[in-house]
Amino acid sequence: MRVEDILRQNAKRLGDKTVLVAGGDRLTYAELDDRSDRLAAALWSQGVTRGDRVLVFMNNCWEATVAIYAILKAGAVFSPINASTKADKLAYIIENCRARAIIAQEKLAPVAVEALGTGTSCDLIVVTKNETPVVPYARSFDSLLQVEPMPVPHGGIDVDLAMLIYTSGSTGRPKGVMMNHRNIEAAATSITTYVQNVEDDIILNVLPLAFDYGLYQLFMTIRTGATLVLETSFSFPQAIFDVMRRERVTGFPLVPTMAALILQMRDIEPGFLPDLRYITNTAAALPPAHIARLRELFPNVRLYSMYGLTECKRCTYLPPEQLDNRPGSVGIAIPNTEAFVVDDEGKVVAPGVVGELVIRGPHVMQGYWENDEATARMLRPGLNPWEKVLYTGDLFSMDRDGYLYFVGRKDDIIKTRGEKVAPKEVETVLHSHPGIAEAVVIGIPDPVLGQAIRAIVVLSDPLLTDREIIRHCAKNLEDFMVPKSVEFRTSLPKTDTGKVSRRLAAEPQESL
Repeated sequence: MRVEDILRQNAKRLGDKTVLVAGGDRLTYAELDDRSDRLAAALWSQGVTRGDRVLVFMNNCWEATVAIYAILKAGAVFSPINASTKADKLAYIIENCRARAIIAQEKLAPVAVEALGTGTSCDLIVVTKNETPVVPYARSFDSLLQVEPMPVPHGGIDVDLAMLIYTSGSTGRPKGVMMNHRNIEAAATSITTYVQNVEDDIILNVLPLAFDYGLYQLFMTIRTGATLVLETSFSFPQAIFDVMRRERVTGFPLVPTMAALILQMRDIEPGFLPDLRYITNTAAALPPAHIARLRELFPNVRLYSMYGLTECKRCTYLPPEQLDNRPGSVGIAIPNTEAFVVDDEGKVVAPGVVGELVIRGPHVMQGYWENDEATARMLRPGLNPWEKVLYTGDLFSMDRDGYLYFVGRKDDIIKTRGEKVAPKEVETVLHSHPGIAEAVVIGIPDPVLGQAIRAIVVLSDPLLTDREIIRHCAKNLEDFMVPKSVEFRTSLPKTDTGKVSRRLAAEPQESL
């Protein structure tokens, strides 16, 4: 089944039900289906055909959801682009995937125009309430919605490419991760199964739709016939909490930086979100200390600690009933997925031995767009001669019961005094100190040690000193793992997806 077919089915069954709340706008299933039909017909009439790539350059808004489903209904491939993307990176993506069109919010149109340059065959569609777009040659999104809806006879099937989602590009140029319809549906089915999503769920999403964690909230909502509440930011948590209470939100996906912000708030009490049923976390592992404090704040809420990566969406989840027994684990393989740990020769290692995590399942990407070399590094021959499995590049260990523990990225490992140190182990201890809000650990060159460990921290207790932090680490870590220095920051650099960027944190700070 193709992704857009699920919307069509639920529009027939739940036509008058609200599928989307975005600020002051509310869309029913029938309205989302109708508007995406209209835009699909318009795209088709403008020359967008099966397999063409169309960029969605928007913040979280109802127009973005309409655009995504319209592109799929036209038989094309959508590529969600973060609203903070600059012109040079956008230009690279346009050229790399040979985009046929770009649908942009009005406020982002100048960036799109700069990225397009001159002489491009890529069309620009601008979301605007005006009949005349801000750019003379652009087409108005609103005017395209006036097109008579009609089925587009693209003839596509579920193994066709549906999505091209670009990695953050922390090293080198971003890579386009190729997902077909079957990949997306397999991931959405698996996640909604273990999270136990139902039609009555109302899911709050502040994560960008350009981030696969945020994007899949849309797919999961429509798959289960639920409702999605879209917000653009978590900068003002109390305002978001007001929305959650008003809309009676039952599901709350977050990332560790959001959790850290919540845990710093002093004016909230347990039970302040009475309708909340579950919380999910991914992007980076939640420190066990944060898990414990979140459970105190949300005593009757199921908390799912998860691990995933863009190349397969989701890999593992920890059943909430296992939080007490295995607070440091990211759990077991998600339904219809197999996860195992291998050594450098690709052989499965014994329990407790650190190796690279490998994922096998129907949600594994098709590869990187026109990048055979990078694809070959990640997708390698599997257990059977007909398959490829995903080598994640992440180090894990597995206990005797099959529960997985994240150790770190292969290229993040710090080599000091002849020992290998996973930054996450040190960060977990740092996060356990109540005076530390956020922390990241890096290795810096040292003539004696090879690399010295440096902790970069954001304090919740401004009186905490570097000596106290080092003493805290010394009590809880082996001596070679204790940071040699501590650097204080007012904030840590984040990626577009809200994850702390170790690479950016390691860059020298400009003098004031």
